[in-house]
Amino acid sequence: MNKNLILLVLVVLSVSFAHSQAFEGKGDNKFQVGANLQDNGTGLNLSYDFGVGENISIGFSTSYLLSVDDVILDDAFDTRFDLRARFNANLGNVINVDENFDVYPGLSLGLKNFGGHLGARYFFSDGFGVYTEFNAPFAKYKSGTLTAAETLHNQFTVNLGMVFNL
Repeated sequence: MNKNLILLVLVVLSVSFAHSQAFEGKGDNKFQVGANLQDNGTGLNLSYDFGVGENISIGFSTSYLLSVDDVILDDAFDTRFDLRARFNANLGNVINVDENFDVYPGLSLGLKNFGGHLGARYFFSDGFGVYTEFNAPFAKYKSGTLTAAETLHNQFTVNLGMVFNL
């Protein structure tokens, strides 16, 4: 990963501009926009989470790969696109590191697989913060050997970017 990007993320995470709370429970709304990084492709990730309980949220996540390596010959939209319904257990107030920090393990059911994710958010103000997520498939819809195009969105991926309170 680029050293300048790592330095930027560390600086952003180490500075807090205002008092905020990462997850407020029932009725909380989060919108995230960021980069999706995986083998053979990079793209855009958007997600939305809605609080349905003190530590529970549901939502969706979608990714579209803008850059795909040359080994992938299939340039179809459905190869580059993924949509997932998601469930999160927001544990920021349980582990009580900082009220601006939330960690959320979760499950997702998507067009490509059933999987899980582990994410973290840190808020600098009431409306703005940064996030990162690590995603892994638990059960792929197609068994056997996957083509290079079929591995897109069907492998370990990393998302990182900005999060907003709505």
